Formats: sequence, C-alpha cells, structure tokens
Amino acid sequence: MFTLLNLVQPDTIEEAYNLLTEKRNNIIIGGCGFLRMSSRRISTAVDLSRLSLNYITEQNDYIEIGATTTFRDIETNPILNQYYNGIVPKSLSNIIGVQFRNIVMVGASVYSKYGFSDLLTALLVLDTEVELYKTGRISLKKFLSNSYEKDILTRIFIKKNNSKAVFYYLRNSASDYSILNVAVSRFNNQWKIAVGARPQRATIAQKASESLSEIEMSNGNIEDIATIASKEVIFGTNMRGTANYREAICKVLVKKAIMEVLQCK
Repeated sequence: MFTLLNLVQPDTIEEAYNLLTEKRNNIIIGGCGFLRMSSRRISTAVDLSRLSLNYITEQNDYIEIGATTTFRDIETNPILNQYYNGIVPKSLSNIIGVQFRNIVMVGASVYSKYGFSDLLTALLVLDTEVELYKTGRISLKKFLSNSYEKDILTRIFIKKNNSKAVFYYLRNSASDYSILNVAVSRFNNQWKIAVGARPQRATIAQKASESLSEIEMSNGNIEDIATIASKEVIFGTNMRGTANYREAICKVLVKKAIMEVLQCK
C-alpha cells in the first residue's frame, strides 16, 4: 500500500500543475487502481476531480475523452461503441472486473504508459492524439515514443472516420493482465498493426503495417505479414511468458486480427 501525506483538489488546471511540479514526489492521482498495488511514500497527491474532466463528447471531427473518465464509462458509452467496430470499449471490457473498471481512469492509464495496457494498443491503431497541459496536443504515437517533463494529461482525441478495427489478447486467466495484446485497423487501404504487453508498452509494427497496405490479400500473404510483425517487434520475458512464446503468439493474433478486419462490414 502507498502512504499519502497530503491530498489537494485544485479548482483549475493551472493550480493543479503548479502543485504537481512543486516537489518531485508530488503526483496526480485518479482512481488509484494500480497505485494501490505499489509501495511508495507520496508527499502530495493532486486530485483532478473538480476540473470537470469526466466526459465523452462527439465533435465534428473527433471524439473527445476527458482524463478522469473511467474505463467503465468508456465501456458502456454508445458513441465509442458506434465507431471503429467498438474496439475501444472492447479492449477494456475484460479487464479484471466491473468494480475495478469503475475506478480506473483513462488519463492515468495513458499518461503512465503502462506496458500491460490493453487500452493503449487499441488507441494506437486509431488516429489518436493526447492533450497535455504544458506540452500541448500531440499524437499518441509521439507521446509514447518520447520522454517529457512532468505534465498533466487533460484530454484524448480520436479522429472520427470509418476505420475498421479489432482487438485480440491472450491471458492466463480472465482476471489477469494480458500476456500479449494486438490491435489491427484499416482505413481505406491503410493498415495499422499494434502490439502491446510485450511486456513493454504498445508499439506500432511499422514495417508490417506498410507491407500490409501494399499487398494483394491472400492467405499466404497475410501469413507473411503476421510473420513480419512477429519478427519486427521486440519482446521480453516476465512471469507471464517468455519472449519466444510472445513472438509465436503475436503471429497467431495478428493473422486472426487481419482476417477479422477483412470481414468487417
């Protein structure tokens, strides 16, 4: 369990940022779903619950998600279930249990860049941007690839289009973290393949994605693309699986995901 010395609930994002950066050990807290599993001493915890960031709205070009929106809010939201074959809600619907999904917040999960995150993998194959208080609005891919000074994630933007997308995962049990997860999307003839829980954070299989966008579809070609993805992505070993096992599973999941996207209406 973590030790919390001071809790503050600022009324503005500027106040929240000033409190966060006042001391190195100060942090932003959300539902504390993952934090409670750690053992650490926190000087000041900054709670964003007064900043009205719990929402999902549909704009002309984007779906906007506030940082304190919970996984359960996303899972049950009719807007997100309508777009992209519902990949974003589906990526969350089997994480541990409803009680857990009722407290875990999207901003904390994305900002922390968790390697085990199912959500990040799904968001990566969509045209997703994140907004940070100081850094501004950048692509999710750039955010995951680079390091930034301490900041506050305020919103997520997913571009509205007719992308067809699917999400697959493998777990040892229903309530466990993914051994590996995969997302594949197609917009017109542009494909994206993302692999997460490697156990490192999710990443785009760039070479495989580009090759898939150029080939003529056949069972043999799809098998080749799945092999390229499994060789391109770097895997590691932890208590849930070895690097070699993850590589083998990646090939299977990528092939299944591509085949399912091709069947999407």
